[in-house]
Amino acid sequence: MAALTGLEPVTAPPRAPSRPRLWRGAVFLLAAAYFLIPLGASLWYTIDTPTTGVSFAAYGELLTAEGFGSSLLLSMSLAVATIVLALLLTLPAMLAVRLSAPRLRPVMEVLCTLPLVVPPITFVAGLTTSLRTGTDVLAPTPFWATLIAVQNPAFPVVLVLAYVVLVLPFVYRSLDAGLRTMDVRTLVEAARNLGASWPHVLFRVIIPNLRSALASASFLTLALVLGEFTVARLLGYQPFAVWIVTISGSKGQVSVAVSILSLLLIWLLLLAVSTAFSGKERK
Repeated sequence: MAALTGLEPVTAPPRAPSRPRLWRGAVFLLAAAYFLIPLGASLWYTIDTPTTGVSFAAYGELLTAEGFGSSLLLSMSLAVATIVLALLLTLPAMLAVRLSAPRLRPVMEVLCTLPLVVPPITFVAGLTTSLRTGTDVLAPTPFWATLIAVQNPAFPVVLVLAYVVLVLPFVYRSLDAGLRTMDVRTLVEAARNLGASWPHVLFRVIIPNLRSALASASFLTLALVLGEFTVARLLGYQPFAVWIVTISGSKGQVSVAVSILSLLLIWLLLLAVSTAFSGKERK
């Protein structure tokens, strides 16, 4: 063809050899050192003993440590209840604002992020005062028994309500990022025009498109509840974080071992959920 037309074939200029970007490797190594060095030091502290050398006795004591199972079960129960309640309150409200009152989005954003600027000690002080005043005011009424029931140490509902307020900014940001990636109004109008009910629209149209956002909000809530100390300690309850601090004075190696195991547990749960969601998205 080149001989017939009298034109020489045009060849692409040779590409310059790609240079390895060393700064990426340096940043990765710094990040890995930032996370792994403290974790490795904590692990060495739990297995190194002056008398016997390397020993995993601290991890064996976890199975018989008093309060370990009950405090962990309490924290996991509080986390599940907080996740469910926070999503039930936040997701319908955000959908209603986006569909019916979009001008209220800035107001809702301010209200949902407001707990970030309130110190936890101030928050728990106000909560304690409200509970004390409510107990005195509601003592002659049937609501007094309800107020006492929400403070039951076996499952303190008051902690769930407090945790919902604390995790509200993170849940809102996660769901807002997910809703920004989809045209909510078009999806809802199309489903409603096809005869779908509101529960069908929510569970079969909206939620499947928010799987990643819901998973992110759930794990942020789980991490906050498992690590929260101030509110639970000042209110007099003993979930997992408070139990770790309680035994740290007498059993330092056991408390650090519990912290490492809880961190690994959260990582494994996050990996399992992310793998499950990525598998669903490929399908």
